[in-house]
Amino acid sequence: MATRTPTPIAVAALVRDGLVLLVHRHPSRRWYPDCWDLVGGHVEPGELPRQAVRRECLEELGVHVHDPVPFPMTISDPTLELHAFLVTRWDGEPANAAPEEHDDFRWFRPSELGDLQLAHPAARSSIMDAVRLATTG
Repeated sequence: MATRTPTPIAVAALVRDGLVLLVHRHPSRRWYPDCWDLVGGHVEPGELPRQAVRRECLEELGVHVHDPVPFPMTISDPTLELHAFLVTRWDGEPANAAPEEHDDFRWFRPSELGDLQLAHPAARSSIMDAVRLATTG
């Protein structure tokens, strides 16, 4: 049996004033429907994860991100190769520029993440750590 190469994914934790921006995946999505997640998506062939996260933030939120910083993020899906980035600087105000992908987006305090249905529940503590890192410098 051939081993499938994991799909590279790049996601961004946009953090402002101690809050992290999460998008709610549309219920009609094939993968991880009807749950909260970081903004992001597939790394295209020939694209670096950092380039992918910039492109995804522009496509999905309409913002130009600056200096995405990699951070470790744990997920339990072996079919994904996850590249997570902490973003604290961007141009523009985030908006839902991809309503076919997300039906909502909101800023959350780390203490609110425990009650959310996340696409990757194992990532909860990694996201909370990223917010703390961004807030404490």
